[in-house]
Amino acid sequence: MTTPKRDTYTPETLLAVAVRVFNERGYDGTSMEHLSKAAGISKSSIYHHVAGKEELLKRAVSRAIDGLFGVLDEEGAAQGRAIERMEYVTRRTVEVLMTELPYVTLLLRVRGNTKTERWAMGRRREFDQRVSDLLKAAAADGDLRADVDIRLATRLLFGMVNSLVEWYRPQSDGGVEEELVAETVVRLAFEGLRTAPTR
Repeated sequence: MTTPKRDTYTPETLLAVAVRVFNERGYDGTSMEHLSKAAGISKSSIYHHVAGKEELLKRAVSRAIDGLFGVLDEEGAAQGRAIERMEYVTRRTVEVLMTELPYVTLLLRVRGNTKTERWAMGRRREFDQRVSDLLKAAAADGDLRADVDIRLATRLLFGMVNSLVEWYRPQSDGGVEEELVAETVVRLAFEGLRTAPTR
């Protein structure tokens, strides 16, 4: 007599499966049935860990948001000239995005159709605003070129960073080194934004 397969899933491993399915099918296009099949466990086993798919979404986007806001609390983001803090935050944001790629991808794809999605979008706007304020402070310090529109520069910077979710793959899969990606983003952005050094 064979013993039934024991549920070996933890909340963490279940979350990883859910994020993969949400990114493949879209959150709205994912049912508990889809999650159950992808995890290879029954729906009741999933409910043993979470209340439903929205709780999985909240946990996933919270992980991405916590990683991003954590950057703003680091010493390099809090001390020094605004331009140096801005470069630090940009570099670390890229690193968080690459480390937490599936989670940040999901965060960037939420549409605002549920309470959790609206909360996540609000938190994203808050993060973007804090980074934008740093860029404005760098401009006020005279460290950014006067002929560059700060609002446009902010959007383009976020656009470049966020585009990584579309093409970046970890080096183990033949991708580019994380450190090289982060350094290249900072160099491309800030060599064009910084004022020329006076001679």
